[in-house]
Amino acid sequence: MSPRWPDGPWGWPRLAERFRGLLVDFGGVLTTSLRDAFHSFTEREGIDYARVREAIRTAYGNPEAESTIARFETGKLEQEHFERELAAALSRGLDSPIAPERLVTRMLQDLRLDEEMIEAVRTARGTVATGLLSNSWGVGYYPRDLLAELFDHVVISGEVGLRKPDPPIFAMAAERLSMPPGEIVFVDDLPGNIEAAEALGMRGVLHEVAAATIPELEKLLGLSLRQPVDNL
Repeated sequence: MSPRWPDGPWGWPRLAERFRGLLVDFGGVLTTSLRDAFHSFTEREGIDYARVREAIRTAYGNPEAESTIARFETGKLEQEHFERELAAALSRGLDSPIAPERLVTRMLQDLRLDEEMIEAVRTARGTVATGLLSNSWGVGYYPRDLLAELFDHVVISGEVGLRKPDPPIFAMAAERLSMPPGEIVFVDDLPGNIEAAEALGMRGVLHEVAAATIPELEKLLGLSLRQPVDNL
């Protein structure tokens, strides 16, 4: 049975100064910047970055829109179909069309794990409950062994049929952590996702670089999360 709380948004209390849970995004938080990866992709493909940026904005700028990316992220669209649709959208007006084959892999190939953020989450686990909340571009790209080390619970959009910034996926993540949203700190690299989490009572931390995010998490969680460089 799902936990129930008597007051606050969605029936949950807001306990603003008592954080017992840490919820983090994957791409762009536990990895290097998605924006940088997409820039590298456009440079390799010889296209304007604005084409990719517009596709992403279409998906995230209107939560009600069933865009190609939204359907893919919630598992309603097969990857090959998504790659064909996205390649067609990126190719409009170009003399040489973008090939759809392995498009997702090509777009994400420059992503690397952010070891500082990973170590911070690893250190936090055991003292606070940890969860992953990620919009997926295919579910086969996640390092499952690493996720098992870092998280008590994992919520991946393509596996649950929901996506950020829609409120139900945040509600699901809170329920899996067995605590009200007001006790959870949420880290994401997109402002719209932070706003959606805060609307339910979570404390949002907008991630740009580990050097800024980790000290903020230390203050909110009351933990030391930075390890000596030799231990990384």
